[in-house]
Amino acid sequence: MPTPEAAAIAAELRTAMSKLTRRVKHEDRIPLGQVAVLGALDRDGAMTTSELAADQRVRPQSMARAVGLLMEQNLVTRRAHPTDGRKSLVELSDAGRAALDAERGRRVGWLAQAIEDELTDRERALLAESAALLERLATR
Repeated sequence: MPTPEAAAIAAELRTAMSKLTRRVKHEDRIPLGQVAVLGALDRDGAMTTSELAADQRVRPQSMARAVGLLMEQNLVTRRAHPTDGRKSLVELSDAGRAALDAERGRRVGWLAQAIEDELTDRERALLAESAALLERLATR
């Protein structure tokens, strides 16, 4: 059972991280659900629509619509599944990779500017240490 101190830190951290995540995502130009699909394809490679739906925890019909929108924007392409002729794989197009990189750049750019504008040198050093701790917690 965590101590009351650890529980209080966890609650404050969760709230702060949620607010920061929402604020950073505000910089997006592509809808959040579409960015999530592009990110999954970038991270994990080509997938079927069903695999993408499971990865994103949405219904296959919803993912089929999202993939259709991404295809209309030329951000993803389809190709035949190598072992199952009934299936196709969805993968990032070059334009999709460029759009995803631009989204990530906007997010990082906003956050870097906020860090520079709002934090002292000492606070920046503390934040850098905290990032390593957060990564350690995330991989637990």
